Amino acid sequence: MATLTQPLRDEHKELLPEVETLREAGDAIQETLSASARDRIDKAHAFLTNHLLPHAQAEEKALYPVVQKAMGAPSATATMSRDHAAVERLTGELGSLRSQIKGTALTRQQVDALRRVLYGLYTLVRVHFAKEEEVYLPLLDSRLKPDEAQAMFANMEKAAREAKARVQT
Repeated sequence: MATLTQPLRDEHKELLPEVETLREAGDAIQETLSASARDRIDKAHAFLTNHLLPHAQAEEKALYPVVQKAMGAPSATATMSRDHAAVERLTGELGSLRSQIKGTALTRQQVDALRRVLYGLYTLVRVHFAKEEEVYLPLLDSRLKPDEAQAMFANMEKAAREAKARVQT
């Protein structure tokens, strides 16, 4: 049975294989960095900057205000916003670590740092999606009218387009 929040559930389902690339990139990192492992790191970073962070920004602008209103609590999404801030910080750290890779030899510290960041991002994003799907979306399904849900998703799409445009400039 389709729900009012099915578009967001579908988007999460589309993003989950990409989220898996974070774990796979972490698994591939060794002190001798293969071309395949480097490619996985690059793809993970591109996914984060071009897709996941714009998705998070769209949630901040369009989804979370609706959740706050439905719950009658302005701070109801504060912990989820904190997740977004952590993802943004870790993405920046991943970008910095990527820029420090010279050739194929990594130090033990680089290996540990890259794995920590990639595995941290993987876990954080998986748990974040689960919290949205298990707590927020059922709440919205029970409290929103169809026109309110449509407006929320239209606002999310607009916010995501704007965020992606900022990344590309």
